[in-house]
Amino acid sequence: MAGKVVLYYFNGRGKMESIRWLLTVAGVEFDEVYLTTREQYEKLLSDGDLMFQQVPMVEMDGMKLIQTKAILNYIAEKYNLHGKDLKDRVMINMYSEGVIDLMEMIMMLPFSADKTAQLETIQSKAKGRYLPVFEKALSGPIYLVGGRISCADVQLLECTLMLEELFAGILAEFSNIKSFQGRMTRIPAIGTFLQPGSQRKPRPDEIYANTVKEVFNFKLPLK
Repeated sequence: MAGKVVLYYFNGRGKMESIRWLLTVAGVEFDEVYLTTREQYEKLLSDGDLMFQQVPMVEMDGMKLIQTKAILNYIAEKYNLHGKDLKDRVMINMYSEGVIDLMEMIMMLPFSADKTAQLETIQSKAKGRYLPVFEKALSGPIYLVGGRISCADVQLLECTLMLEELFAGILAEFSNIKSFQGRMTRIPAIGTFLQPGSQRKPRPDEIYANTVKEVFNFKLPLK
């Protein structure tokens, strides 16, 4: 019998946060090992645990999984969060990768030399490129694809909450997304995850950014 799922990452959001969200919605309990020193990272490398010298890394079902999208797809497939057929899955993947593109811009904000310019880019692309797609997709359906919750829905909720932390009124023009957000937050597992004391991580601060820089010697192999 496989042991408990274990996540190896920093004590912060980054690319692991979407994995935390998806495991939570799937009802999977997990432990976490936080990287705080260069030595921990080098130990993972010397043990051969990081195929491409990158984190996140997830121990699950007797495997050591790396590459964020691969991990998310595995969880989604295992827990029926990836659509009913091939056509559903490709639509879910398209929506999911669009959300990831936007979230990656937000993730890089703590490491940006010009945060004001980065914020302007995030807001502009969110409102002009990404949110209109999801607003249209949610004009009738409860969920993005196939009438049932998928990993793309979970990621979209995560992303919209991140956007609202940065730009309080950004969803004012996107009523369908705002309604979707309300429906999603009423799901019991999600409601619990949004409460204080859960394994959801707070907005990244200077301590988080400095830890990442120290562990990677200012390199950011986070793909």
